[in-house]
Amino acid sequence: MRIGDTLLVALQGDLDDTTVMAIEEQLTREIAHTSASGMLIDVSRLSVVDSFIARVLARIVAMVRLLGAQAAIVGIQPAVAITLVELGVSMGHLDTALNAEQGLALLDRLRRTDAGGDRP
Repeated sequence: MRIGDTLLVALQGDLDDTTVMAIEEQLTREIAHTSASGMLIDVSRLSVVDSFIARVLARIVAMVRLLGAQAAIVGIQPAVAITLVELGVSMGHLDTALNAEQGLALLDRLRRTDAGGDRP
């Protein structure tokens, strides 16, 4: 789904490693193909995010940034956040928001910051 210049991607269901890798490839191609300036990855419908999925999400965000767009993860559920912390998975380097609305506002701020040259 596209909202303005931002792609909104909702992940759902039980994701196995093969599916997550396919999603990574698809999303990277999609951001390049559409020339969108941002991507929100909504994980609110995921009841389980293991360390592999978390690493792939971080790679997707890094790839999107390398392609010249901004990316954020939205909708991390409390149980998922607890599990990630207990597993020692660091997501602090990723931009996150509670929901898509806040995520869109976050991406807007990041774009303005980039335009000003303040972000590395």
